[in-house]
Amino acid sequence: MQIIRQPRVTVIARQQFTVPPHINWQSDSEVAGEALAEFAGRLCYLSFGVDAGLEGGHKTIPGRTTNAAYLTNILNTKHGSVLEHAVWSLLLEGVSRSLTHELVRHRAGFGFSQLSQRYVDESEIGFVVPPEIEGDEAAFRVWEKTCQATLEGYRELLSATTEKVGDSGPATMRKKRARQAARSVLPNCAETKIVVTGNARAWRHFCEMRGSPTADVEIRRLAVACLRQLQGEAPHLFGDMRIASADDGTQVIETDFSKV
Repeated sequence: MQIIRQPRVTVIARQQFTVPPHINWQSDSEVAGEALAEFAGRLCYLSFGVDAGLEGGHKTIPGRTTNAAYLTNILNTKHGSVLEHAVWSLLLEGVSRSLTHELVRHRAGFGFSQLSQRYVDESEIGFVVPPEIEGDEAAFRVWEKTCQATLEGYRELLSATTEKVGDSGPATMRKKRARQAARSVLPNCAETKIVVTGNARAWRHFCEMRGSPTADVEIRRLAVACLRQLQGEAPHLFGDMRIASADDGTQVIETDFSKV
């Protein structure tokens, strides 16, 4: 039986940004999401600089000279709508079904595609250890024994249901009917995988809310892992968010620009 103790977060997609050829402006950031957010914000006030060359008689005004300064002001003034143009897709693995039940509540600005227990054979599924029982040998033994029993029950139920379904109907449908019945015995700590696409504003909200000391420890651990990846991708959009240590030794996320 596979036991999982840490999530795995992988950046699998990031966007491109092309400055319109008729606008004489260039961001100093090479990160597409950062440059796009800056462009969108500058468009609101036509602050591309006096030599931007916009058509239609519009005049532009000087703007802040750096992407970092511009986006810091965006965060400070909570003009968060421009952050919605910057998008990243992350592959999340080694997380529990319990966690994803909470994760998919973050609907605004997110898209989700999760592994299907109806179509995937979970006979070799892993289980995510709840952080709260780590270091407690007695509690871990109870948890491990229960997971093993549910896994054996899944395998037995899958076999029995497969036999009951027989050869009636297409092969894919037969497998789905058996697996959707067998999955009913799997616990919330069953491991799952999910692709999550979100804009920068949504990712910030997720990291802030789920990185809170009051959040479930497993999803808080995931929020920290996601933030590390996103800070590597776009430090001007996520660099203000700090990973700190809580009194109980776990990690939390803090920021001076809350609820942008």
